[in-house]
Amino acid sequence: MLFQVIAREVKRVHYHTTTAALFTVADIKTILVPITVFACATAPLHSPVHLLSGVVWTWFHQLMCNVSNQARSSEEDAVNKPWRPIPTSRITASQALMLRWFLVGLCIAYSAVYGFDVALASFSLFITTFVYDELGFAGHYIGKNFCNIGGYVSLEVGATKLVGAVRDFDQTSIMACVLSGALIFTTIQAQDFADVEGDKLLGRVTIPIWAPELSRVGTLFLMCAWSLFLPWYWEIGAPATLAFLALGTFVGLRYYLLRNTDADKRSYVLYNVWLVFAHIMPLKQRLWASM
Repeated sequence: MLFQVIAREVKRVHYHTTTAALFTVADIKTILVPITVFACATAPLHSPVHLLSGVVWTWFHQLMCNVSNQARSSEEDAVNKPWRPIPTSRITASQALMLRWFLVGLCIAYSAVYGFDVALASFSLFITTFVYDELGFAGHYIGKNFCNIGGYVSLEVGATKLVGAVRDFDQTSIMACVLSGALIFTTIQAQDFADVEGDKLLGRVTIPIWAPELSRVGTLFLMCAWSLFLPWYWEIGAPATLAFLALGTFVGLRYYLLRNTDADKRSYVLYNVWLVFAHIMPLKQRLWASM
């Protein structure tokens, strides 16, 4: 009898943890990895314990955002990502909304354990998510891009404060966040090319829908421009600059030349590789300062 109870509870826990993983798995490469790399390079990383704290904090906040987004976009997910928890009926949209509000309270309370500044980053992310999902900013490219800035920067600030030895931001940390926000604002349309059909279904106006040709030309130009500017600003040296420029140009050309959904999905994976390398660059200033 006891064994059956334990087996049933283990099965229940496994079911719910799998559901949570399915909410977040698509954004591990787009949120968790880039944010963690950014925090470790910018803070810089103080210890494995601090790293674990930053990763756990980021994942729970990613889950909060993902549940909120997916509860409002189940029709789009049925087209673009039918394996997610709501399209597969692992959880209903109404249950996801209830879970979303539970996660808001959990994340803010969890962040408050680390201090007011981390709780403020958590609350800022909640406000950004609320504006994005509840007020309809997700439906237009301008509002969507501003929300992307708020979301990424809130996560970067919180994670950086947790992985570093000190909480106060210096000039390097501030500029890293400012440049990251500008980078996201000008290039994050890279995530929208593969989702055009689902976005049209929901009546959203993303940059690739609003300007199909200009968005691809602009993405190529902006990725090349950032691939020149960031290495210059962070002074990473000629060999690394050439490698980063080659990667940015390659990804930008993929978006311009290869225009089917599968190609756009692969291009977005490579975009996130490029983004990770962009987020590593502040580490150069930290290493230089420690010498």
